[in-house]
This record gives sequence, structure tokens and C-alpha cells, in this order.
Amino acid sequence: MQISDSLITTRVEEWLSPVFDNQTQKEILDLQQNNTEILKESFYKDLEFGTGGMRGIMGVGTNRINKYTLGKSTQGLSNYLQQQFPGEQGKAVIAYDCRNNSDTLAQLVADVFSANGIQVYLFSSLRPTPELSYAVKELGCHCGIVLTASHNPPEYNGYKVYWQDGGQLVPPQDGEIIAEINSLNYSDIKFEANTDLIQKIDKEIDVPFIENSVKKGSFVATQQAKDNTTIVFTSLHGTSITAVPETLEKAGYKNVHIVKEQEIPDGNFPTVKSPNPEEPEALAMAMELAKKVNADIVIGTDPDCDRLGIAIRNTDGELQLLNGNQTMVVMTWFLLKHYKEQGLKGNEFIASTIVSTPMMKNLAEAYDVEYKEVLTGFKWIAKLIKDFPEQHFIGGGEESFGFMVGDFVRDKDAVTATLLACEIVAHTKSQDSSFYQELLALYVDHGFYKENLVSLVKKGIKGAEEIKQTMIDLRNNPPKHLANEKVVLIEDYQTSIAKNTQDHTEKTIDIPKSNVLIFYTESGSKIAARPSGTEPKIKFYISVQESLDTVSDFDKVQEQLDSKIDAIKKDLQLT
Repeated sequence: MQISDSLITTRVEEWLSPVFDNQTQKEILDLQQNNTEILKESFYKDLEFGTGGMRGIMGVGTNRINKYTLGKSTQGLSNYLQQQFPGEQGKAVIAYDCRNNSDTLAQLVADVFSANGIQVYLFSSLRPTPELSYAVKELGCHCGIVLTASHNPPEYNGYKVYWQDGGQLVPPQDGEIIAEINSLNYSDIKFEANTDLIQKIDKEIDVPFIENSVKKGSFVATQQAKDNTTIVFTSLHGTSITAVPETLEKAGYKNVHIVKEQEIPDGNFPTVKSPNPEEPEALAMAMELAKKVNADIVIGTDPDCDRLGIAIRNTDGELQLLNGNQTMVVMTWFLLKHYKEQGLKGNEFIASTIVSTPMMKNLAEAYDVEYKEVLTGFKWIAKLIKDFPEQHFIGGGEESFGFMVGDFVRDKDAVTATLLACEIVAHTKSQDSSFYQELLALYVDHGFYKENLVSLVKKGIKGAEEIKQTMIDLRNNPPKHLANEKVVLIEDYQTSIAKNTQDHTEKTIDIPKSNVLIFYTESGSKIAARPSGTEPKIKFYISVQESLDTVSDFDKVQEQLDSKIDAIKKDLQLT
């Protein structure tokens, strides 16, 4: 919410008080003199917890990542731990990624925890986010923190909070902790560390984490199949270099080619415009290397190693990038097939999110397992595991290139998912098939679903207002037709109402409230709109579908679906 200039001035004056150090005050004075627009951006609101924790540009101010905003959050979390676990010494584990200042910010968070009497386990160097999730449970901690901004640009950093189960914060803890943080003054932060309470960790977590990753991700392919598989991997200057190569080696994969130019962790990400495996450009160097070594698969992970992008050989033998939905569908099918061969017990489930492909539900029905659908963000999938302990989670993912195999990690996990992708390539190749051929076969069996994502970047105060207004306009004037089809159902997750536009009946949506709108057309097209919880963007998720009688019809049907997607974009003025 935008605030008045007078309130911004009040906030700036507070940050010029002796509570804040000289360097912070100097930077604020410099902004006052030289860049009032950035000063306003830095103070017009407080950083908020979104779908991926608290994420923002590094700098001074209430709307920035700095020692005071993270210190206040950690102080509030410390207070909450003491309230929730009276008589116990709180325990927290902290990890950080490759970003600029992540190591110093991680130390700062450790200092504040220790100053509040909380035992801290701090990784000795950068580690993947999924390893932090694993460490929370392995060490019996009350909470975990990872300093990361995932795939955001270099000027960003962030602060993700994990709870006892290894999953990110969800209700009611998130609201209660935020309320505690908001009740504090910056002068309440305890910065003086108790170094006796800070313990560095590394191999004692690394070893079992990688062992579990190998166990969960490699279970079918023979050694001969692995020997016949050539892999190109890039860490995109991120943390995955600390875990993925060793995991692949221990699983028996010997022909792994690493993109050397992107191997060294670097928060400036010098070889890419964006360290985002969703972007084809991010994998360009890996694709070039794959051509030289005739690789079967290309894999790239984001800086904190919770998401992966892959390319595999298509029916023409060319390397083809897959989107997150396609990767998720094949991985889920492979796990379901394995579980069915081992004997399903009847209590299994898979999961995905409301903006991901509807094909996941079809897969669940075909294998007679339950499908659960949640809001965007893996914290909601992790919550399912906690809420349904009598059921067994096989795996699941979301369209944004994240996947989780089993429940030993309670967040999207590109370490185990990378290994699983290689396993699928190796096994299918040994069976005279391929990852891509199996994807086409799934389209024949379960329907050809094609998805497209449109992300509109809207930066700053003006951008936030534009995003807000776009959602208001869509609610007040929803589209009646898309691609010459009637819109027959509108789901509004902010009001929790699903409205049938034909008979005007309404149903309650039994999912927590969120600022998401989903429109369905009469042929089954699905279009979702939501502001990003981690970036200054509004996102439109388009899913269209058609039956595919034979693989030979693929190109023709794909052309039809592409035309429908283009028509939907035009109707929504996204082109």
C-alpha cells in the first residue's frame, strides 16, 4: 500500500537517529541530496513476506534488505520461538547462497539469534536451499533461515524462514511471527553475538543429504544405462556446484560435463542476463557445450538450487528446452510408474498448484492416487505432508521449474530432481525410448496440455499500483469470451468464490485466500492471473488442451494450441 510523503519523511528521520549506524545514515543523506526517487522507493513500505519469504533490493530503508530489516525480522522470530517453546533452548540453522553479502547477512542473523540465547548452526560456506530444509529436521531445530533471492537480479537478496518440519512458514505461524516483528522497534534488535552459541557445520549434513538424494533420485537405471548417458550441467554461478556433481557421481553417472565458465559461485552472475533456468538465454552456454559433447540432457539450476531447467533430445535428435509443466509431468509419471510396479498401498498422493497444468490431475486419476492442489509456492505442498501424516507423498511440483521427490526435503529440490531427470533419460534410452518420446506418449494417453506464461515487469511504486489496478479491473470487468469461447467459470481466490457464469451458481473455494483469479472457457482452457509474490511482476498462466490421437498428429495439434494461446493473449491485451 502506498503511503504519504509525510510518513516517508518520518521513516527517513527515524533512520537518521543514533539507533542506526553512521554508514546507514551517510547513505540516506546521500540519497536525500542526489536521488529522492530511490529514497522514496526505499521507504514507502515495509518489505513483506511473499510466496518465497522476504525478498528485495539490497540497500538502506524499510523496503530494502539490510542489517536492520533482517535484524528486526530475526529479533521477532527469536521472541516468537521463546514464546512457543518456553523452557527450551531454541535451535536454528542458517544457510546462504552465492549472492553478494549473503555470507555477512547470514552471520548477522546468527549473531541476533545467539544474542537472544538461541543455539545456531551456521553452514561454513554456501549451500543449496534444499539442504537447509533437510538440516532443520536432521538437527532437530525449531526453525531454519536461508539467505537467498533465488533467481532474482544481482541487486536482490532475501530471507526465507523454515519451521520444524523443514517447510517454509505457513499459517498460523507466519501471521503470528509477522505480528511479532511489526510490534518491534529497531532499537529492540539485539546485535551483540554470543559466539559460544554459534556452531559452524558442513560435512555432517552434506554427507547424509547427498546420500538421501541418491537414494530418492536414482532407483531404476542400470549402471550400463548410466554409462551410456552424457550430461551437461551448469550451476549458473550458484550453490548447486556444492552438491549436484557429487550427487551424480555417487549415483554412478560418469559422463558429466560442467560448464566451467559458470562453475565458480558469483553473485554478479557475469555470464547471464538472469540466473533463471526458466529463461532460454540462461542455458545458452550449456546448450553449446551439449552440442560439442553430444549430450543426452542439459540441466541448469538457479542460484540457490531449488529449481531446474532442462533440455532433452526430441524426435529429430535436436536438443529441446522443456517448460516446468512438461518436466513435472514426466517426473511425476516416472515416479507413479515405479510405485505402481512396487505395489501401491492406497494411501499415496501427488500434489501441484492452482496455476500449474491440469494434466497432473489426469495422471493421478490414471494411477489411482489422490491429487491435491494448493496455492502457488512449495510451502503449501510441504504443509500437505504435515497435515496428512497418514498418507504418503510420492512427489509433485509447480510450473515454475520446481519439483520435490518424496518428503525428506520439504521444499522444491533441484539436487534430487536433477538426478531424477538423468535417471529418466538413462532408463528410457536403455529401453529404446526417450524422455521426449514418453512426454508425447503421455499427451496421447492423458490429453495434450500446452501452457504459456506471460510475465509483465512493473517496477517500483508506479508498477505496484499498475499491478493492483490490473487485478481490480479483471475482477470488476472479467472477460466474457477468450479465443472465441465463453468464459464459463471464474474462480476468485481472494473472495474464495467460484462463480459459474452460465447458471450463476456459486461455490466456496476451500483453499486459503490469495490474490489470484482463474478463468475457464467452455473447451477447458484455463487462464490464471496473479501478482508475483517474489518479484515486481504480474503473471498470466495460460493452459489450453486438446486430445491427441497419435504421436504423428503432434505437430498439427500443437499448431492449433499455439493459435489458441495467441488468441487468448490478444484478447487479454498481453501482446
